[in-house]
Amino acid sequence: MLAVAGAAVAVLTVGAPAAQATLDEGAAAKPRATAAVAARGEAYLETRLFFGTKRPDGGPDVTDAQFMTFVDRRLTPQFPEGLTIQEGRGQWRDSNGVVERERSYELILLYPVAEARTRDPQIERIRDAYVAAYGQDSVARLDEPTLADF
Repeated sequence: MLAVAGAAVAVLTVGAPAAQATLDEGAAAKPRATAAVAARGEAYLETRLFFGTKRPDGGPDVTDAQFMTFVDRRLTPQFPEGLTIQEGRGQWRDSNGVVERERSYELILLYPVAEARTRDPQIERIRDAYVAAYGQDSVARLDEPTLADF
């Protein structure tokens, strides 16, 4: 039994430097791969909007059909090049101090940095329209620079 344990330790000890060398080589290669990927694409902005579906006044939740009608009427005309919608679950403390757990939608928009001045007021009108139409406290917005290649 001791001989088996000793052999296992010997194998692990001999194998450890090789495994470490492989990990180190992989770590060294990773920044080069990241740099190669980062060089691809054009400067874009990624804007994500988060739409809740519960109403702080206790009214009926925004339905899928209502949200898709909003997308068709308010979003698609402003961003006919494309957009992505993801369904989710989230929570938010509403204006009454109540933590609301709700179905939500995450909208992802990509547009060239050069269009930021034009797109910003369009996005703000979309946020305002949703708040007004569905009695929401807010539509959260997140903007990040990115590179995009289509």
